[in-house]
Amino acid sequence: MSNFSAFLSQNAVKVENVKYAASKRFLDENKKPMEWEICGITSTEDEALRKACTKKVPVPGKRNQFVPETDYNAYLGKLAARCTVFPNLNEAELQNSYGVMGADALLKTMLTPGEYADYLAKVQEVNGFEVPMEDLVEEAKN
Repeated sequence: MSNFSAFLSQNAVKVENVKYAASKRFLDENKKPMEWEICGITSTEDEALRKACTKKVPVPGKRNQFVPETDYNAYLGKLAARCTVFPNLNEAELQNSYGVMGADALLKTMLTPGEYADYLAKVQEVNGFEVPMEDLVEEAKN
């Protein structure tokens, strides 16, 4: 039972926030891309986001039978918005400058489609959903 203490909350290695340049279009005073800050979330928070993006749809040809369907695009948008620490996507001035309301709508408006896709991949990586290709290559070498 001596290894049991490794599972205690205070002994678990904390997931650290990650800095990531989501776009080359947002520059600091030195003309370098601004780094965004991404945090990880708990499985409980993730479950709540999934549930918020899930609705029951009728089964074709079967009366009063429904099946849950998750809007994966909405889920990823909410996940990315929730995990973005900086910039503060809930800042009213920032939302007003883009003419949108809501953190996920702001994120989709601020980034180009390619930047947005890359950002979603990074957010998923930070939350442990994907292993980077470099890690897989390194693992295969060993």
